[in-house]
Amino acid sequence: MHLKKGIHILPSLFTTGNVFCGFYAFVAVLNEDYYYAAWAIVIGMIFDVLDGRIARLTKTTSAFGEQYDSLADIITFGMAPAFLAYSWVLKPFGRLGWMAAFLFLLCAALRLARFNVTKPEVRSVHFIGLPSPASAVVIASIVIAFEDLFASRMNPFIMVMVVYTLAFLMVSNIKYPAFKRFDFKKRVAFSRFLFVILFIYMLATIPRVALFILGISYAVIGPIGLYFSNKKQAAEQSEGSSPPVKNQ
Repeated sequence: MHLKKGIHILPSLFTTGNVFCGFYAFVAVLNEDYYYAAWAIVIGMIFDVLDGRIARLTKTTSAFGEQYDSLADIITFGMAPAFLAYSWVLKPFGRLGWMAAFLFLLCAALRLARFNVTKPEVRSVHFIGLPSPASAVVIASIVIAFEDLFASRMNPFIMVMVVYTLAFLMVSNIKYPAFKRFDFKKRVAFSRFLFVILFIYMLATIPRVALFILGISYAVIGPIGLYFSNKKQAAEQSEGSSPPVKNQ
């Protein structure tokens, strides 16, 4: 079997930026700079989005790039947010705190392993389970909001519940939109266009609030969609099983 030598530089540089952000998040947490550690995770997510987009646009996708990206994601969106959450507020819980952080890391690793074996045509439409970058950004956005806006820290008990919930969502079978098939030539409703403009405006003026809203909204959109899907399916089954009305 002939093996191709060398790697594609451009997407690998963005993946390396992702690794750097994850490593810097560790350094910032050790120095108790939790605010900067959280922003490092957010910037790492931007690098993670760009490396895949650039690889597809330049047609430089490769097996090496996929494996390198997965290893980078484990660092930045698995270990870094788990370590951040534990050091920020979970440490007083002792074993319960570091076990919650470990569970988050474990579920992120399982989520990434399942993503790697999912067929490309499926993961281009939707994700199975909450993506690990989204879970990491939820934790990072909470830290940013509380450290900057409120100058305080979240209640440790609530944070434990958040970490456990995110871990469960990552390994669940709940579908999340992938947003990989944008058609900029397609016409959209004027209300949707205004919504996009409003969100960009919020992101530019109050990025901390917009980031928090975006992270929480994406995390809950999956369970909400599952609820309405099950409700619709139950209604269709009840209509199909109802006996026909006899004419008098």
